[in-house]
Amino acid sequence: MWERFSFYGMQGLLAFYIYYSVTDGGLGMSEAAATSIVGAYGGLVYLSSVLGGWIADRVLGAERTLLTSAVVIMLGHIALAVFPGGVGLAVGLVCVALGAGSLKTTTSTVLGDLYDRGDARRDAAFSIYYMGVNIGGLIGPLLTSAIWTWQGFHWGFGLAAIGMALGLVQYLALRRHTASPSNRTAPNPLSPRERRIWLTVVVAALVVIGISVVAGWLRAENLSTVVVALTVIAAVSLFSVIGSSSRITADERSRVLSFIPLFVASAVFWTLFQQQFTVLAIYADQRLNRTVFGVELPPSVVTSINPVFIIVFAGVFAALWTRLGARQPSAPVKFAMGTVIMGIAFLAFIPFSGGADGSVPFLAIVLILFLFTMAELCLSPVGQSLATKLSPDAFHSQMVALYFLSIALGSAAAGTLSGLYDTRNEMPYFLLVGLASIAVGVTLFLLRTPILRMMRGVR
Repeated sequence: MWERFSFYGMQGLLAFYIYYSVTDGGLGMSEAAATSIVGAYGGLVYLSSVLGGWIADRVLGAERTLLTSAVVIMLGHIALAVFPGGVGLAVGLVCVALGAGSLKTTTSTVLGDLYDRGDARRDAAFSIYYMGVNIGGLIGPLLTSAIWTWQGFHWGFGLAAIGMALGLVQYLALRRHTASPSNRTAPNPLSPRERRIWLTVVVAALVVIGISVVAGWLRAENLSTVVVALTVIAAVSLFSVIGSSSRITADERSRVLSFIPLFVASAVFWTLFQQQFTVLAIYADQRLNRTVFGVELPPSVVTSINPVFIIVFAGVFAALWTRLGARQPSAPVKFAMGTVIMGIAFLAFIPFSGGADGSVPFLAIVLILFLFTMAELCLSPVGQSLATKLSPDAFHSQMVALYFLSIALGSAAAGTLSGLYDTRNEMPYFLLVGLASIAVGVTLFLLRTPILRMMRGVR
C-alpha cells in the first residue's frame, strides 16, 4: 500500500510540475515535453522490471531484490523533494523508475510463490492484492495534491518519500511471512565470467546514453519514443532468450509462445490506460470543470478516482472469479474484455469534444474512469497471475517481467501518442484510438481457442 501511496502520489503531480511555469513552482517546459517525459518515465518503470527480474533470477533472488528496490524508490522521492530543477527531476525519476520496476516484478513473484500453479484462488489473490495497493493509490494523490496546493510541489514529493519509508518499515516488520527458501536465492546464478560480461554491457550502455544526451539525440520531446524502441527490443530479446533456452520443456515453450498475442493486447490496453497521466492530466487541467460542491479541486485529484473504483470492485471481481471457478472466462477472453472496454471508454469522450475549456462535467470523467477500472480489473491482475502460471521454472521472475514489459511499451506509447492530442480538435483522436483498441480486443477473442491450446492446460 505505501509503495503505491508514494508512487501515485508523486506521479499525480509529475506532469503539472514539468509544464507549470516557474512562477507557479514548476519547471516551465512545454506540454509536449511533459507528456513525453511522463510517458518515458512510465515506460522506464516497467522496462526496469526486466532488470529486476534478471537480478532476482541471476543475482539476489526475488525477496532480496524486492527489499533493495524499496530503498532505491525512497531515495528517488527524496531527490525530487530536495534537489531543485532538472537535476532533481532526472535523479529522482531514474531512481523511482529503477526501484519501482524491480519491485513490481518481485512482488508478483513472491505473491505467486504462495500458491500452487493450478490453484484456482490465484486470480482472486491477485485481485485482493490489487485492491490493497490501490488503497495507497487513492490516498497518495489526495494528500500530495493537498500539500502541493498548500506548500508547493517539493513538499508533495517529500510526502511521497515519507510514505515509502513507512512502507519499508512495515515490510521489514512482516518480512518473515513472505520470505521463503525459493525466493531468497537466485534460481539461475551468474557465473564469474557472466558477471564480467554484464558489467561491460552496463558501462557501455551508460557511455551511449551520455553521448546521446551531449549530442542532442536524446531530448525531452522524444524520450517516450526512445523508450518505445528500447522496450520493443527488450521484449523481442527476452521472448527469444526464454523461448530458445534449452532449460525449458516443450510444454513450457508452447506456453511462452501463447503469451505473445496476450502481450500485444496488454500493450494496447496500457497505451490507453496510462494516458491518465498524459492526455487526461492536460484534459483535467484545461477541459474539466473541477468545481465540486463549490470547491475547485486541483487537477491531480482526478488520479484518485480510479483507485476508488478499484477498492470497491476488486473484491467483487475476486469473489466472482472464485465463485465461477472453472466456469470463469479464460485468460484470453478476460484480456479481450479489458481491451474492448478500454476502447469504449475513449469513445465516451466524444460527446464532450469541441466544448469550451472548463465545460466538461466532473461526473463525466468519473463515469469514464469507471470504465477504465472495469477494463483494468479484467486484464491487469489477471495478467500478473497468468505470467506466473505460464512461466518456465528457470525463468520465473523474467516471465513476470515480460508482462510488465507490455505495460512499459504501453506507458511509453501513451507519451508518444499524447503528442497527437489537440484540445482544439479532440474527436478524431478519441475516435481512432478507441476503435483501434476495440478491434484488437475482438481479434483476440476470435483467436482464443488456438491460444488456449498453446497454453497447455493453463486457462
